[in-house]
Amino acid sequence: MSRFRVTVDTGGTFSDFVYLNEDTGEVSISKVPSTPDDPSRAILQGVETLLNQHVRPGDIAFFCHGTTVGTNALLEGKGVRTGLLVTEGFRGIYPVGEQARPYGAPIFDVMYDKPALLVPQSLTGEVRERVDYRGAVLIPLDEAALRETLRDLAAQKIESLAVCLLFAFLHPDHEARVREIVLEEMPDCSVSLSSEVIPQIREYYRLSTTVINAYLQPILARYIAQLERRLNGAGLTTRQKYIMQSNGGMATFSAAARKAVTTVLSGPAGGVTAGAYACRMTGFKNIITFDMGGTSCDVALIKNGEPAVASRGKIDGRDLAVPMMDINTVSAGGGTIASVDRFGVLKVGPESAGAMPGPACYSRGGDMPTITDCNLVLGHLSADNFLGGKMRLDPAKALRAVESKVAQPLGMGALEAAEGITRIIDVKMEEAIKAISTMRGHDLRDFMLLAFGGAGPVHAGRIARELGMAGMIVPLYPGVYSAIGLVMSDVKHDYIQSRMTPLSALTPQAVNAMFERLAATALDDLHADGFGQGQIRIQRALDMRYAGQGYEITMPCDDTPLQNDGLPALRRQFDAQHKAMFGHSAPEEPVEIVSYRVRGIGLVPPVEMPKFKPTGATLKDALRETRRVRMDGQDLDCPVYQRDKLDVGLSLTGPAILDQFDCTTVIYAGQTARVDDYKNLIVT
Repeated sequence: MSRFRVTVDTGGTFSDFVYLNEDTGEVSISKVPSTPDDPSRAILQGVETLLNQHVRPGDIAFFCHGTTVGTNALLEGKGVRTGLLVTEGFRGIYPVGEQARPYGAPIFDVMYDKPALLVPQSLTGEVRERVDYRGAVLIPLDEAALRETLRDLAAQKIESLAVCLLFAFLHPDHEARVREIVLEEMPDCSVSLSSEVIPQIREYYRLSTTVINAYLQPILARYIAQLERRLNGAGLTTRQKYIMQSNGGMATFSAAARKAVTTVLSGPAGGVTAGAYACRMTGFKNIITFDMGGTSCDVALIKNGEPAVASRGKIDGRDLAVPMMDINTVSAGGGTIASVDRFGVLKVGPESAGAMPGPACYSRGGDMPTITDCNLVLGHLSADNFLGGKMRLDPAKALRAVESKVAQPLGMGALEAAEGITRIIDVKMEEAIKAISTMRGHDLRDFMLLAFGGAGPVHAGRIARELGMAGMIVPLYPGVYSAIGLVMSDVKHDYIQSRMTPLSALTPQAVNAMFERLAATALDDLHADGFGQGQIRIQRALDMRYAGQGYEITMPCDDTPLQNDGLPALRRQFDAQHKAMFGHSAPEEPVEIVSYRVRGIGLVPPVEMPKFKPTGATLKDALRETRRVRMDGQDLDCPVYQRDKLDVGLSLTGPAILDQFDCTTVIYAGQTARVDDYKNLIVT
């Protein structure tokens, strides 16, 4: 029987499914309205869509899920009641943080407030113990005092506890003993130890990351357990069930449940993984991914075929120090709401209509104009061909929402109002693209814009033109492209250990010993995940800096052990990398290794998207209709094509609109779209 891979990316409006038949290479897709109250209900519905096509549950050999459960809980402040334990005398680390405002608009905002603490001071307890910067114990753990502190926290009904003791990354024994005592005093309490979540330097970032993990872990664990029960109940009992992580790799259900903080960019990471594959498929090495869905827009930069990866980032102003795809997210999606405030100022976002009630044109009770409503009013969307005709949009309700909520209060026509709203949201997304490109020294003329998500290809043509980019790529299945990326992902586990040592004081043997210890943990975990020796790859890297610097550069190392000449060569590579990044180097200054990094990769059999051969169909065969459309301030008669009928090798010039089941693509005047062998649209 055929074996299938099933992947699902849960979005704010729709849950996107991809079904890959491993025997034939055939790909099919589905979109199901999301169920925010319990995302697993929509997932089960999507799985049953495949099972209803005469596929047996036992034929599904692989399942991967990009989830927003942890992300939404963090953004909405709906995590569990969490406590925090710190070394005595250091309870101020969390509220003080970096002692600085973030970059950007907050610098000039006289009313700026930092995000509220996930753990208030009233739920922060001190632990009597002390370890020094070398890992030596100065004050032993006072277990009696700890028990008194825990009883106070238990009385305040905390569900989860973050433990972050000073220099625990060098001496984890105190934290391990704290967990044993916590489970004796509070058996039902979830415990997150900083020495396990992120054993590295910088107390505040280690603490913030551990707190976020504790805040989300019970919620994600419950959700994953419920999802597994539903899948098992449907007969999907394969061992290969995964959750996408922020680093672009998958983790097993159990691993993701233990380390919730690694999933906060779970959904968008799939799109970036697919973007790296698009580089190989199309031959364009420099791409910016542009994923515009129902509630948000995620952009990421891929240069020379490699996505940018960060070791630290922010989510809603909260600091995380885990490896993650370098993704910039803004509140801009098809469900983003436009309104006029009491001062007569037009406001677009950040509020979203979400899946319920959704845009006004969905006829689910929404009456506020959204970006989707505006695109329908402008003629960019087909009312009777949305989701392949399975869902009809109501143009009258969209027009009424735009007129009553925006056009009339501003004294303008509905078309002008709708176009103004879309231009505002486009500028917001253009700024997000600039933040990861031109503001970091990249030339956008060298990059193609890879447009996907349910709304991305509607807006990307104008954005690529206004930013002066090389062009636009629209993949075959843009509306479910993040789920396509989940099909192509490997299992990845990241490990780090901070141990600051001057490079001159180290030997290759000492460096190799540190790597071998981390690699042994990676091998054990991957073997437990079911991967054999031939399916495992180990990657090594070092965080290095000039002595006294406050930041590091991550330097990749060979997969093989360092030889006698390895450290001098590494020093030369570091100097060259520092000069490339910052314009200067200091070969005469001492260098130190700060942290050792290992990534264990469980290799999943690769997937190749199918190639297509020309059938001889003409452009006229794909023409659906000609529709009155507003583009760039002008009303014009625009041809609308059915994209799946466009033959390989065909070209068309804008203005034009392309409809397909999962998405709509808008081609503007002056742009030419060509269909390549994979049925990608290459727009220049």
